[in-house]
Amino acid sequence: MSKTFKAIQFDAYGGPEVLQLRSVPLPVPGAGEVLVKVRFSGVNPIDWKLRSGAYHAFRPVTFPGTPGLDVSGVIQAVGPGVTTLKQGQAVLGVAMGSCAEFALAKAADLVAKPEKLSFADAASLPVGALTAWALVEGAGVVAGQTVLVQGAAGGVGLFALQFAKLKVAHVVGTSSTANVEFVKQLGADEALDYSKGPVAKKDFDVVIDTVGGAVLESSYELLKAGGVLVTPAGQPSEEKAKAHGVTAKNVGRGALPLLAHIAELVAEKKVVTEIQKVFALKDAAKAHELSQGGHGRGRILIKL
Repeated sequence: MSKTFKAIQFDAYGGPEVLQLRSVPLPVPGAGEVLVKVRFSGVNPIDWKLRSGAYHAFRPVTFPGTPGLDVSGVIQAVGPGVTTLKQGQAVLGVAMGSCAEFALAKAADLVAKPEKLSFADAASLPVGALTAWALVEGAGVVAGQTVLVQGAAGGVGLFALQFAKLKVAHVVGTSSTANVEFVKQLGADEALDYSKGPVAKKDFDVVIDTVGGAVLESSYELLKAGGVLVTPAGQPSEEKAKAHGVTAKNVGRGALPLLAHIAELVAEKKVVTEIQKVFALKDAAKAHELSQGGHGRGRILIKL
């Protein structure tokens, strides 16, 4: 096997144009690590936010940086102490720097890929679906509640909507005009076109905001007294939450072991995923541009 492989790297913060395709030395997995031969890498907002320097203050990049977190692929080699995975095994999960032909990952950050699940669908799940699961659980969604999912067609929202439906909640989803029918197909009881104006209903038990910014700011008033607002896309205001008599909190990605259960749900078609577009590795900059544009439907992948 070659001692080098192709990877996307960047040497300084900037726009998509800083991404470069390079040949780099093949790493050797250390204790508790595995080397994954990447089949698909997912593109998430955190990828271009790290690349742009938006997170520099609290999560600086060590250059050269390689984007990518979501991964599906096959174990190429295992490091010392790894007993849960073996060479040749198909996996999905999180690997820092997955936008490359090979990526190192902690064995604990990967789970076995169900046979019925394609490598493409597998790579569409980790960050988005785990975040959505954490949002629904963090909000304490239960049967009979009315739940609003802001940005229901997006890479997190599409899963949050379906996970809330699994709780037997009444789910309302917002999206652009182009995605209203898609949101209905995901199982929403109601689909609202946000281009036609703000949400009129103002007595939700739970609001799951996946958008942030102005959408987050407008979400407090949509809840009934005692309601819950959760978001991964900003830090909610305790002052505003108190003024509206609600609870508001930031919720991050769920624990990696949950991914095995989510993957089975998708493999058995109890939950569906959506892939917006697949790019070649050399076109990683175009994938970042598409992600930054927002208003998309589902996940963006890079195929190796």
